[in-house]
Amino acid sequence: MTMHQEKIRPVSDLRNNFADISKTVHDTGEPVFLTKNGFGDMVVLSMEVYENLQFDSQVYSHLLEAERQATVDKRRFSTKETLNMLKDTIAGA
Repeated sequence: MTMHQEKIRPVSDLRNNFADISKTVHDTGEPVFLTKNGFGDMVVLSMEVYENLQFDSQVYSHLLEAERQATVDKRRFSTKETLNMLKDTIAGA
């Protein structure tokens, strides 16, 4: 079985070969795709990879919101002004 084929497995393997699937996702940092009746059904990830994906998604969402706000609000701040605002925010936290 090639490396790629090992990452696509029937959903029954989750019950029958859980330890092997767990080892694969932790050792490789890659997801294992589970199929049901030959079609994609689930994805198994390590908690670390899942948390990183969640973090990346939140950052991307915040960047999209910042871009949207930048099209509406024409104010712009210098680097110095931005750093001072960040320092004030951190000091108040």
